[in-house]
Amino acid sequence: MTDTTGVPDARPAPPKAVAERVPQKPPGTSAWSALRPLVLRLHFFAGLLVAPFLLVTALSGMLYALSIPGEKLVYQHELSVSAPENGTRLPLEQQVEAARAAHPELEVTSVWAPAEAEDTTRVLFADPSLGASKSQAVFVDPYTAEVRGELVQYGSSGALPLRTWISEFHRHLHLGEPGRIYSELAASWLWVVVLGGVMLWIGRRRGRPGARGFLLPRRGMDKGRSRTLNRHAVLGVWAAVGLIMISATGLTWSTYAGARIGAVQDGLGGATPVLGAELTPGEKGDAHDEHAGHEGHGGQHTGGSEATGPDIGLDAAVAAAAARGVDGGVVVTMPTDGQGYKIAESDKQVPVHLDAVSVDPRNGEILSELRFADYPLLAKLTRFGIDAHMGYLFGLPNQLALAALVAVLLLLIVWGYRMWWLRRPAGRTVGKPMPRGGLRALPVGLLVPLIAVVAFIGWFLPLLGISLLVFLAIDVLLGLRARRSPEGRPVS
Repeated sequence: MTDTTGVPDARPAPPKAVAERVPQKPPGTSAWSALRPLVLRLHFFAGLLVAPFLLVTALSGMLYALSIPGEKLVYQHELSVSAPENGTRLPLEQQVEAARAAHPELEVTSVWAPAEAEDTTRVLFADPSLGASKSQAVFVDPYTAEVRGELVQYGSSGALPLRTWISEFHRHLHLGEPGRIYSELAASWLWVVVLGGVMLWIGRRRGRPGARGFLLPRRGMDKGRSRTLNRHAVLGVWAAVGLIMISATGLTWSTYAGARIGAVQDGLGGATPVLGAELTPGEKGDAHDEHAGHEGHGGQHTGGSEATGPDIGLDAAVAAAAARGVDGGVVVTMPTDGQGYKIAESDKQVPVHLDAVSVDPRNGEILSELRFADYPLLAKLTRFGIDAHMGYLFGLPNQLALAALVAVLLLLIVWGYRMWWLRRPAGRTVGKPMPRGGLRALPVGLLVPLIAVVAFIGWFLPLLGISLLVFLAIDVLLGLRARRSPEGRPVS
């Protein structure tokens, strides 16, 4: 975000006519010596301009991570019960009927069986009045079938109103799809700022033996820009891997870059497999038999409103899945026309339990199985990365680590702005930018491949490419203005 050159605070000012220009590099200089002024200026301006977006994204992301355990406190009455000693849970069908009594006009879409003895059963209803991706959740005591309350749930992650509000603020500032530009812009630039800072710090430490000065802040430094720079750089190196991971995983579900990432993942054979649950016509118990379901044999579907035919029932379907090892806290998607039960494990903590099976509602046979162990490697890594980003993978330690990473990012931003402030010349109220001219100083052999790489990255991450073009256009205009100002005095 700022200069990481380590140049002392007090240094002679360059002549005014060349204050904003980087001298041409003499022949024989290294590639890094040629690149360093460009990386320095990009790191400075990218950090300076993107930091406000990163600030909002980081704070809302930290709140989201902490809202996962926070929901257990805020909605304790709905989410938990006092498990009776040696208590036996009632059949799921009986619990679902208790929930249906609260909303007889709505259709049950899925049932979340409790994972722990103190958890309630969650029954989800499709409610068109709630909008896309939202369901009406009714919470039932699994031991008494008492309805403990109801809340609106967002998506498949189980987010309740508190986490939903924070999630939507984090994603799009409650501005809908147009608001997602801000978070994608922040994620697109975060890895650039981090890598640029690490490169500058490595370049500055090059030739100096020992890792202490690279990984630990120097002691005994006077207060001022040099000490702030040292702390900013060292802390940035320690946080680099975590910040780049946050950037990469955040981009996977962004609007524009996410589409390109998904296409690449699919092309490499790393798409997340989908559980099949299609029913095939059969001679016995066929759901499409015009006489099926009218002779008192078996129950009726509790899922799709138009589904007909015999149904082994929710408990029998769950038992069939458990016989295949899919048990514990499972999410049951109710059958609809042409589809059977889908029963999936929902434990995203390491070791993950994300196996799933589909069950034929007519006879309890397993239609299809999907084991997490059989996922393509890229799909597994994507799953791990997203769950770590959201705070699920390691549970509370994951959530606390995210909060700590956000605190580090906030420190880096504050220290970056402080260094910019300390760079201000006498009589000026703002800090001085890094000198321009780094791009013109590059040799052709380095400039051409660099332009090709940047062009590809700009295409792959559209908001990064567009904002970079805007930045370059503004920088060129400021440069022209500076040349026309008296004595070549910089105006930016």
